[in-house]
Amino acid sequence: MSAVITRHDGPVPPLDDDHCYRAVQSRDQRFDGWFVTAVRTTGIYCRPSCPAITPKRTNVEFHHTAAAAQQRGFRACKRCRPDASPGSPEWNVRQDVVGRAMRLIADGVIERAGVPGLAKQLGYSERHLNRVMTDELGAGPLAIARAHRAHTARLLIETTGLSFTDIAFASGFGSVRQFNDTVRDVFAATPSELRSKRGATSVDAATGAVVLRLPTRSPFAGPAVLGFVGERAIPGIESWDGTTYRRTLASPGGHGVIELRAHDDHVEAIVRLDAWADLASTVQRIRRLLDLDADPEAVDASLSAHATLRPFVRAVPGRRAPASVDPYETAVRAIVGQQVSVAGARTVAGRITAAIGEPLSFGDELTHVFPRPERLAAAPDEAFSMPSARRDTIRRLAAAVADGSVRLDSGVEADEARAALLALKGIGPWTADYVVMRGLGHPDRFLDTDLGVVHALDALGLTAADAAQWAPWRSYAVHHLWASLAAEPRSRATNSPKGTDQQ
Repeated sequence: MSAVITRHDGPVPPLDDDHCYRAVQSRDQRFDGWFVTAVRTTGIYCRPSCPAITPKRTNVEFHHTAAAAQQRGFRACKRCRPDASPGSPEWNVRQDVVGRAMRLIADGVIERAGVPGLAKQLGYSERHLNRVMTDELGAGPLAIARAHRAHTARLLIETTGLSFTDIAFASGFGSVRQFNDTVRDVFAATPSELRSKRGATSVDAATGAVVLRLPTRSPFAGPAVLGFVGERAIPGIESWDGTTYRRTLASPGGHGVIELRAHDDHVEAIVRLDAWADLASTVQRIRRLLDLDADPEAVDASLSAHATLRPFVRAVPGRRAPASVDPYETAVRAIVGQQVSVAGARTVAGRITAAIGEPLSFGDELTHVFPRPERLAAAPDEAFSMPSARRDTIRRLAAAVADGSVRLDSGVEADEARAALLALKGIGPWTADYVVMRGLGHPDRFLDTDLGVVHALDALGLTAADAAQWAPWRSYAVHHLWASLAAEPRSRATNSPKGTDQQ
C-alpha cells in the first residue's frame, strides 16, 4: 500500500499507473481504499483486490476516489463492492485543505450546511475549494458527497427495513427521485433490486438497531484498541465488559448508542439512532475512534525498523492509535483527569455527566450523553468534584468551544487547534498535545512529559529526544510505550513545575 502512495501532508501526487496495476495483479487487500480501478471495456470500477479476472493494462485507469470514477460514468462493481472497502488513510493524516475537506464531507457537513458551509468552515471560497479538490482528486465536494450518500443509501437498503423514502432523506438526498437516479447510476441496480438480494436482514428486531460490519486493514489489534478505550469508560455514557464496548452519542439529529466488538479484519457495530440521517457520520466517528482506516503495514514497518520498538511491534502487530468520537469531549476528559488516576477521572467525569449531561432519549442501561459545551460552561460549582482551578479551566474550554473561538472538529488544522488550546489558562503542552493525538487522531504527536511515557523510556534506556526517529508515527510509538509497562499507564504526567497541566 505504501509502495503506491507514501504519507505526506501536501497535495496527492499523480497515481503511478504501473505500481497500481501491479497491486491489482496481486489482488492484495492492503491496497483497498487507496485507489479504485476503472475498467473502460466494462464501465465498472473495482477495488484493487477484486477477485475477477485482471483486466488488460490498456483497458484500465486509476482514480484516487470512487467519486472521480463515478464522475466519468463508471459504476461500482457488484462483486467486490468498492464502496465497502476501508477508507484511505491519507485523509486521516493530511492537514491541508483537501484532507480536512474529505474528513468534513465524511462527517456529513455538506448534508447539513452545503458546500458554502464546508468552504466557510475551511476558510476558502467555494470556487477555490472546488478547483483544488477537482484538480487533485478528479471530483469536487458535491461529487464526493454524492458518493458518500450512495454508500450510505446502499447500507440502509441492504441492512434495514426502512422505506425507500426514509432512506432517501436519511442518506442526504434532496428527493426520492434523486435517490433512485443515483443508486441506479452508481450500482447499476434499482433500490428494489438491491434489497431483494440482501438475504437476511441485519436489523435487531427488538431495538431497531442496525448491525454493521466495518472493514479494516490487517493486521488489526482489535482487542488492544477496544481494551484501551474501554478501560477509560465513563459510567453512564460508556460500558466495557472485556469484549463489548458500548457508548452513547450526541448527534445533530438526536441521540444514539453504539455497540462494538472486534474481529480479525473488521469491527461489528450495532448502531441505534434517533435519526437515521446521522448514520454516515456515526460510522465515521466509530472509524476514527478505533483508527480503522490506518495503514498498519506502513506503521509497523517503520517502527519495527528501530531495535527498541521492534519487540513490541512484533508482539502486537497492527496496534492502533485510537482517537475519539468527539475532540471536545476528549479535551474535557483530559482536564478532568489532571493529577488523578484513570479510575478517579472516570468517577469524576461520571458525576459531571450525571449532574448536567442530557438524559439519553431512549431507554438503555446507559443513561446520558456527554454534556454539550453550552451546558458545561454554565454548570454550577457543585457539578464539579475537583479543585476550583481545574473546574474553571473546563468552563473556559467549554465556553470557547461553544462560541467558536476554539474549534475542535475533524476539519480543524492540528497546529491551529493546539495553539487555541494553549491560549486558554490552565491548559499546557501535555493537554494540548493529548487532545491533538487522541481527540483529532493525529498520527505523529509524542507526549514527552507523560509519566507513563517517561517511565517506559527510562526502562528502555532512552530519552524523549530519541523519539524523533519514530516520526511520522510517534502517536503509535506512544501506545507501544504505554503497553510496554507492566500495566496500562495511570495517566499522570507533569508538564510544569507547578503541576498546572497534569494528567
